[in-house]
Parts: sequence; structure tokens; C-alpha cells
Amino acid sequence: MSVLLIGASGLAREVLAAGAPGVVGILDDDPATHGTEYGGVPVLGGVGEAALRREHLLVCIGSGRARRDVVRRLAAAGVGPARYTTFVAADARVGSTSTVRAGSILLDGATVTADARLGRHVVVMPGCTITHDDVLGDFATLAAGVSLGGGVRIGEAAYLGMNAAVRPGIVVGPGATIGMAAAVIRDVPAGQTWAGVPARRLSARAASYPPPIPARVLEPHA
Repeated sequence: MSVLLIGASGLAREVLAAGAPGVVGILDDDPATHGTEYGGVPVLGGVGEAALRREHLLVCIGSGRARRDVVRRLAAAGVGPARYTTFVAADARVGSTSTVRAGSILLDGATVTADARLGRHVVVMPGCTITHDDVLGDFATLAAGVSLGGGVRIGEAAYLGMNAAVRPGIVVGPGATIGMAAAVIRDVPAGQTWAGVPARRLSARAASYPPPIPARVLEPHA
């Protein structure tokens, strides 16, 4: 299987360094990257060219909202869900009763235990722990070292910073941002930014994030 990475990014280099198989090129909208190599792989052209090619795709963009924007843009150009592959690094572990949907990336040292469900285009950076019955919505991002207790729900396009920890049973709403090393012991509403130990909401002035994404019910994936 031949694969194109979307985005000449640090995440793309991490995917390549972790041994992603079959990568034949990268697509990026920055014209300055075209014709160069990134992580030893040629940048072949803009993101829109994915609609004209046949390779499988893996979106390597760190921001979940930006990943979602790219996937929606490509869908409008006729790129369907079947075009996306999934990458689980050899050093990552996914329990036999857990599921990881198309487009997701799990890097070295990530651990997914029992009956967890990861949605589409989820990014799990090195050293994360996802435990029993956790549900990660589409386009969620876990930075390095995040730990989730059992039964946690992470909403669509939420971002959890490095070494954040989430107590069992907590819900982090769609589009929420959790700061580095935060200890989340209460539910976090959609679109809010929380940080600290224990984590609390940052004021609008202190938090730098896009406008909240409307909340939706986070249902388990079929």
C-alpha cells in the first residue's frame, strides 16, 4: 500500500521516524516546500492534489481543528473515508478489545488497554496511556505523556497538553483545550481552556484559543 502524508510537519517527521510503511510522498500547501524533501521524503505538491491521486492518505497536522478542516476540504473534492489509512507505531500497544478508526496516528510508547474507542483522525503522541472504556472523539489530540483514567470521554477536536492527567469518568467537551501537566478532576465544557492542578478554567484574557465549537452529544462509535 502506497501512502501520502498530508502536511510537511513535525508530526509527519515523527510518523516517518516511527517507521510508517509505504510512504511515497508528502502534500503541503506551502509552495516553498514543493520539490524539496522532508524527513527524507519528497514534497510532491499541494494538498488538493490528493483528490487527483490514488494513494492512501494520512493527515499529519498537529491541530485537530486543522486536521478536520483538511478532511472536510478533501471530502468536498471527492476524497472519501476509504482513502485514509491508520498508523500504529510498532512500539505502541492496542488491546485486542479496543478499536482505532481510520486516519488515526498512535506513536511510540502509546498504550491503549481494554474496550477503548478512538475515532477518526485522532493523534496520540508518544508515551500516552488510554485505559479501559475511554472514548476519543474524531480529531482529538493527546500530546506526549497524557494519561486518561477509565471511562473518560474526550470530545471532537479537543486538545490535551503534555503530561496532562484526567480522572476516571471525566468528560472533556468538543474543542476544549487542557494545558500541560494539568490534573483534570471535573468535567470540562466544550470550547473552554483549563490548566493547573487541579485544573480550572482560564479567563478569556489568559486563554488563547479559537471561539468554542458548538457542543454535541459524544456517542460511542459504532
